[in-house]
Parts: sequence; C-alpha cells; structure tokens
Amino acid sequence: MTNRLFKDIAVGETADLTEILTRDDADLLGGWRPDGAGVEADAVSQSVASMWIGILVMRLVSTCFPGVGSVVRGYALTLEGGGLAVGDRVVVTCQVVGKHDTDPLLDLTFVCVRQDGGEVARGTMRIQAPEAPQSVVMACSSFEHIVTRRRFRALCEKAAALPVLPVAVAYPCDDLSLRSACDAARRGLARPILVGPRALIESVAGESGLSIDGLEIVEAADPAAASAQAVALVRAGRARMLMKGAVHTDVLLHEVVARQTGLCAERRLSHVFVMDVPFHDRLLMISDAVVNIAPDVRAKHDIVQNVIDFAHVLGLAEPRVAVLSAVETVNPAIQSTLDAAVLSKMADRGQITGGIVDGPLAFDNAVNRNAAKVKHIDSPVAGRADIVIVPTLEAGNMLAKELSFLAGADAAGVVLGARVPVILTSRADSEQARLTSCAIALIMAHGAAA
Repeated sequence: MTNRLFKDIAVGETADLTEILTRDDADLLGGWRPDGAGVEADAVSQSVASMWIGILVMRLVSTCFPGVGSVVRGYALTLEGGGLAVGDRVVVTCQVVGKHDTDPLLDLTFVCVRQDGGEVARGTMRIQAPEAPQSVVMACSSFEHIVTRRRFRALCEKAAALPVLPVAVAYPCDDLSLRSACDAARRGLARPILVGPRALIESVAGESGLSIDGLEIVEAADPAAASAQAVALVRAGRARMLMKGAVHTDVLLHEVVARQTGLCAERRLSHVFVMDVPFHDRLLMISDAVVNIAPDVRAKHDIVQNVIDFAHVLGLAEPRVAVLSAVETVNPAIQSTLDAAVLSKMADRGQITGGIVDGPLAFDNAVNRNAAKVKHIDSPVAGRADIVIVPTLEAGNMLAKELSFLAGADAAGVVLGARVPVILTSRADSEQARLTSCAIALIMAHGAAA
C-alpha cells in the first residue's frame, strides 16, 4: 500500500473503514461481558468499546489515510448512546477539517456508526502527515476491511459523475430506509421521491435527525399502496429507478411483476449481488439469490443473460460466467450439473451472448486458479470467474451471506430484467453497500460503461 502525502491532501477529503466486532476482539480487550450480564450477553462494556473504536481509528489513519508514516499528535474520543454488542458492524468515517501549511499537520474529525444507523462515537485527531512516499505490503488478515470496498468506492465515484436521476422509494418509513435515501441524495446518486404516509415519514426524519427538505413526498397509506404508487411513478416516467424502503421484498416485487401495471420487460426478473470480497482480485457477481427460488434451465438462461448484460454496463466487455454445482463433472443424478452443461452449450451456439460461459464448476475451482489447476480443469472461466450462477436461491443466499459475515465482504444488490433498476437493500447492509447499490442502479439507468 502507498501512503498519501501532506501536499496532496485537501480539506474536506474523507476516508472510511468498516469492521465487525467479534468476540475474539472483545476478549482480547478485556472481556465482552459487562458487569451483571449473563454468560450469553453480547453487549460489551464502555471500556472495551472505547478501546476497540480507538484501534479502528488508528488503523484507518496508519494504514489507509494518510497511511504509512503518519504520526498521531493528538486524539480525543467521546462515546455516544447505544453502545456496542458482539456482531455489530461499525463504519468509521474521518474527514480532514484543517490543514496547517507551516507544519505537515492535519486536523481530522471522525464518527463511528453502527449498521442500524446509530452513532456510537465521535472525536477529533491531529495527524502529522507523511511528506515522503512509502509503500508496504500488508499480510495481516485484519487489513481486509481496508483492502475491500475500494472497488465499491470506485463505482460510487463513477456514478456521482453522472447526471442524477429520480428514484421512487417505496415506504421509507424507518430510520434505515429513509437514511439510505437521504445518503444517496447527499452523495449525488439519486433524487429521491419518498412514497408513503407524509406524517410518518416526517416523524421518522425528525426522530432520526434527517433533513428531507426539498425532497418530494407522494402520499400512500401503507406498504402495499406505496409499492404500487412507486411503480406507477416509474411507468409515468417521473422516476427512473425504484428503491425498496421498509417494505417486504415480496410486496414490492408483486407490484413490479403485475401483468398490466408492472415493470416487466422481455426476460424474467432476476437479482444480482455484487460482492466486494477482501483480498479477491475482482468484483464477484452472484445470481440469483433473491428472486428465483428453484429456476429451471429456461429461467437460468434469462438469469445468465441478464447478468452478462449487467456486467457490460459495469465495464466488463466479455465477463466470465461459472455455472455452479457441487462438482465440476456432469452427473445425471445432479440436476444442476445437467443445467450447467446445457447453458454452456447454449452459449457456444449463440443462444447466450456477450460472455464466456462454462460449467458445471464447483465454487473453489470457479474462483481459485490453484484449485482449478489441481483438478486439471482446462477452462477459460475456471479460477477467473466474474460471475457465478447458483443452482437455487438457497445456495446463492447462503453463499452471499457466508462471504459477508465470514469473509468480511460487502454486497450491493439490484434486480435485473425490469424496465428500470430495482434497488433492494438489507437491514444488515453497511452504508457503503447501500450507497453502492444506488450507484450501480444509476449507472444502469444511464447505460454507462465504467
């Protein structure tokens, strides 16, 4: 990693780091059970929380921004309400608020926010920034949360350079969904039209400290009515994207697929997770883990073509697609191997276009070259897959969550195959993941190549 020099850093610049508080972290800092808590309690004491947050802030400054050679000259941290518990995902964001030209000193502020949007700490720091370039190779696994998300940030930067477009947000009536819409607006990734009960939206905004000044509100009584109204705004051309708020995915998609009033195009709908996985050398796309439960080979044809077309929008001219199964050989007893073989041949015959499709492949030899080499798999896809097609929704859902919660990956997601991009976010998503979902949708809506 190469550091940032004092002369190249401007007031207003920001950097962030995301980390999950594990029991190992808490134990290392003096135990994770506060006084009086039962043995199964996950809450940590204020002393553990303050030390762990301090470590995150120091890691961000010393390894990422400004990076190697930085010296901390002053530091102050204040814990906010709410506290931390094992399993919480925390985003630390720092910003340069002052620069002393007579000395290589930077004044920073930082804020730490939980996955539910609750603020847990904020503070200030004075840094002596490096004046000479230094590069290091990081081998510690704890660095994974800095290595990841760079590709996500690049997508957000790409989208922010595009003209902003209106997005209909269906029922943004809780803190997380309304905050996501406001954050997207603040970052120049969307112009939200909030669809739901005005009084409730304004109440949530007030309780969460969010400004919705200047945002259009379209009245709708409940989640179902808000979903229908949001889809209607898209059909009328008033919105170019659709975003899920505090409404169940099934309720929103019911309106999207409605035969007379929905947004279906020629192909069936499918979903793609775009994963930013620590230490993996590329973005990894997983489809379909949300919409199609047990697709047959006809449905999988649409899933594959949808995600290939999507990859083109992200800038991949010829994405490599691995059709997954448990094994990498065709076995008539395993339907997913037969489907994979058929899809591969369909691509060979031009029935699927725009990408290189191969399967069946197991996940290890789809993404790891050494695993493919050991098994003597000769394939242009094996070990280098940009896209993995899962056999069922369950398999895809488990794969995406395993990468997120065990490998520290972030997952952005959109629905493909509709007339406009449909943004689906989860309560467990980090702020960066939610923003990247909006960024991807904006790039899709413009048909821009990254």
